[in-house]
Amino acid sequence: MGQPVRDYLLTLCVTAAVTYLLTGPVRKFAIAVGAMPAIRARDVHREPTPRLGGIAMFGGLCAGLIVADHLFNLKSVFELSNEPRALLSGAALIWLIGVLDDKFEIDALIKLGGQMIAAAVMVIQGLTILWLPIPGVGTVALTQWQGTLLTVALVVITINAVNFVDGLDGLAAGMVCIASAAFFLYAYRLWMGYGIEAAAPATLFAAILMGMCLGFLPHNMHPARIFMGDSGSMLIGLVLAAGAISITGQVDPDLMKLFEGSEREATHALLPVFIPLVLPLTIIAIPAADLVLAIVRRTWNGQSPFAADRGHLHHRLLEIGHSHSRAVLIMYFWSALIAFGAVGYSVHSASSWIVFVIIAASAVGLVLLLMPRFTPRAPHWANRFVPPRYRHRGAEPESAPSSSYGEKPAPAAAGAQQGPSDASMGEEAVERAPVAVGVSGVNGATAIGARSRFPDRRSIDSSR
Repeated sequence: MGQPVRDYLLTLCVTAAVTYLLTGPVRKFAIAVGAMPAIRARDVHREPTPRLGGIAMFGGLCAGLIVADHLFNLKSVFELSNEPRALLSGAALIWLIGVLDDKFEIDALIKLGGQMIAAAVMVIQGLTILWLPIPGVGTVALTQWQGTLLTVALVVITINAVNFVDGLDGLAAGMVCIASAAFFLYAYRLWMGYGIEAAAPATLFAAILMGMCLGFLPHNMHPARIFMGDSGSMLIGLVLAAGAISITGQVDPDLMKLFEGSEREATHALLPVFIPLVLPLTIIAIPAADLVLAIVRRTWNGQSPFAADRGHLHHRLLEIGHSHSRAVLIMYFWSALIAFGAVGYSVHSASSWIVFVIIAASAVGLVLLLMPRFTPRAPHWANRFVPPRYRHRGAEPESAPSSSYGEKPAPAAAGAQQGPSDASMGEEAVERAPVAVGVSGVNGATAIGARSRFPDRRSIDSSR
């Protein structure tokens, strides 16, 4: 079989393109049907924003599977395995439940039951955990009931972990995209490096998941024009869980032929066998930690574990002074560090330098967390190529209006040659901003208009 990198890249690009092109019409459809709930106390955004972005993501998933089925190097995945069809069946069910929730706000217990049914549908069609590689014991075969329960538990945990972290613009899609990229590298190495055909479905799922997230992110970055809603967050959570189930419980560790050499050499060689037990956890480490903390916090306060609040990790980052974009980038950083660190260590488990690199990167991340007020400034020569908030204010060209992107007027020393009317343009534009937002009505824009350039910067403690 030839190297299927180009086929994977084509599948990823088609999935991303279909998702991107469908998101615009889906946004207009969501506005037309009223899938645009009022602002809740726990929400970070300040204007009603349409949901149902999961419709476009599901369209990208279907397009990716159809394209892969017609590619020379990937069609064998559909011929030798029923897992792609199992994924599509479970994804269609969970997507339908998410669409109903985005429009009608169904009960949390009903959603939980739907998640279990979607997982059971995949189990019936063969996407289930058959055995587990356990350190010190070896490969342990599971009974049908044990495999079913473990599969359903992993699907439900992953779906809710991704759903819980979907609280900032672009956060869930970006974190899942990073996780799926790390998972793709690991699964592709098992397939092409060890010649294990059973790892091919997980590799395909990871490539399609990357395409779904990359196609949706341009519409979902701050300020978001549309949210993925539960139809999107539960969908990408299920696809991520399907890949983890496929490569953890379907790949036979004995095929890797690593049981040779001394005991110490065998311990290092066996790490790629045991890493599937850890890698799915590292991929959702940040969302899973947020999920566990939320359950403990709400139970301790006498609330339902499914009750919504403003105590998630991204809320805390905003409360200590980070901007919306910086909070998202910090979550990206930690997700990438954990996921790619686990993959790198599985490849070179005997190299201690990887541990030192991870420790150094963690130290950098802690410094970023402790400096929420620091705003980087670009060099003078780069002012034309960076967003206005990163430019040196004294170097702004006189011809550029001071009201662009909500910037304040230049200081008196820099703008002494400007007339009184020019100097007041910035303040007048800022004062008019709320009126413009009120007229547009939907996240600072109509269904075909431009985004608002003046985001509401009220405190996140506001009840609105």
